[in-house]
Amino acid sequence: SLFQLKLWNKYRVSNIPSLIFIDAATGKVVCRNGLLVIRDDPEGLEFPWGPKPFSEVVAGPLLRNNGQSLDSNVLEGSHVGVYFSAHWCPPCRSLTRVLVESYRKIKEAGQKFEILFVSADRSEDSFKQYFSEMPWLAVPYADEARRSRLNRLYGIQGIPTLIVLDPKGDVITRQGRVEVLNDTECREFPWHPKPVLELTDSNAVQLNEGPCLVLFVDSEDDGESEAAKQLIQPIAEKIIAKYKAKEEEA
Repeated sequence: SLFQLKLWNKYRVSNIPSLIFIDAATGKVVCRNGLLVIRDDPEGLEFPWGPKPFSEVVAGPLLRNNGQSLDSNVLEGSHVGVYFSAHWCPPCRSLTRVLVESYRKIKEAGQKFEILFVSADRSEDSFKQYFSEMPWLAVPYADEARRSRLNRLYGIQGIPTLIVLDPKGDVITRQGRVEVLNDTECREFPWHPKPVLELTDSNAVQLNEGPCLVLFVDSEDDGESEAAKQLIQPIAEKIIAKYKAKEEEA
């Protein structure tokens, strides 16, 4: 029915089963990843499963690939990329190669930026092998509870996923993968979402995430695509501002 379709769209459900917890008073999403919550907290000890701040969920020791252990407070004051990835996944490995270069460029430009690897590897050995290629930090593989809490916090549905946070720990973009692949020179870092995007192979995945307006223009004439952008930019900005005021994702 139309009502069911509206619910699917409203909560951006792309695969089933999907369990989403909502605050009855405000109608706001409390938690997108209800299935993981029930698996990790069968007794309901953490009920009502609301989002906790990143700094609280990540708290504890973090690793460098030389075995050095650091406290998670080293992330304070930096932009942070939370990188959900695994060696067995080919798209993850190819993203990691690009990300290593991006990380180097951003650091060389003097920006405060750190990446935190949250592994979905199937063994400690493959985690170690994969992490040896990475110049950043990781949640220890043995700390499955903390890895799972981070997956829950961001409702991770698939890998690779790169979530970019501002220094306060708020999400700038969930589309870090797309941004890194589209902007290999890192000119747009920290990749605040643009109201209007040019459709590319790498960002087409966003068409699955909610209602989209796609405007076709004659690409032979460059002036035309610029004019089209000017036409829909203010509409897009207005919609984004409306959702921002409601503290919801547009």
